[in-house]
Amino acid sequence: MSDRHNRDIDRIPAPLPEPLPTPTIDSHAHLELIAKSAPDAPEVKAVLDEAASIGINQVMQIGYDLEQSRWSVGVAEAWVGRALAAVALHPNEAPVVDDLDNQLREIEKLAEHPRVRGIGETGLDYFRTPEELRNKQEFSFRSHIAIAKRAKKALIIHDRDAHQDILRILREEGAPEKVIFHCYSGDAEMAAECVKAGYFLSYSGTVTFKNAPALREALIRTPVEQLLVETDAPFLAPAPHRGALNSPAQIGRTIRFMAEVMNRPLETLCDATRENALALFGDFN
Repeated sequence: MSDRHNRDIDRIPAPLPEPLPTPTIDSHAHLELIAKSAPDAPEVKAVLDEAASIGINQVMQIGYDLEQSRWSVGVAEAWVGRALAAVALHPNEAPVVDDLDNQLREIEKLAEHPRVRGIGETGLDYFRTPEELRNKQEFSFRSHIAIAKRAKKALIIHDRDAHQDILRILREEGAPEKVIFHCYSGDAEMAAECVKAGYFLSYSGTVTFKNAPALREALIRTPVEQLLVETDAPFLAPAPHRGALNSPAQIGRTIRFMAEVMNRPLETLCDATRENALALFGDFN
């Protein structure tokens, strides 16, 4: 497991926001790092129930290594109507696994499961992966693109400090029909390029951070037709609770902030992000 997912996350949970006027979907979360339990355990139900009390009725559970991707499938099986799964080797995991080719084959087998609706998170991360491992990371990303196209599932991209290489590889490989930039971190210019290519941009609690004016400018440039909202829980709790334990319920705080920045009715953003998620991932039942 990468340092990102191995670090201590025993933090105080962020307080619950006010309920939303209409429901939406958390398009990216890691429930196992909150519940720390079996996929069908009461601890998972408690997280989902808390989210539903705010108006977050469905959650996309995202894979980052082989074992946890299997856990994600288990959640999607256990909580029909409430959770779906994505499977992948995270770009920080792929360069350090013992047998990358075999693990990619196992990810492709998991991708055949009917409740797996995304391939991710995959991509490039130049912040944590040293230069000598980046060729292996790029090979994994290209392999996941191919898996997404063969499985006809949405590609969920992790992009940290690698914007132009991500876009270049998508052009070289030919992007799948459905592409999502998880926890979008580019600027307005990159957002315009992604929008033109038909990609979806998913915004997390980072858009609320004081040091993210460029991200808010990118949000303004993102059409609601290509917009998603996510937590990346348990990480990236939105302001004013940055550093707290994040959970899918915190979508309520993030999407309210997004509505203010975009000068759009909150109901419009809830409806749009919900319908966009359903178009990308399909029905949760």
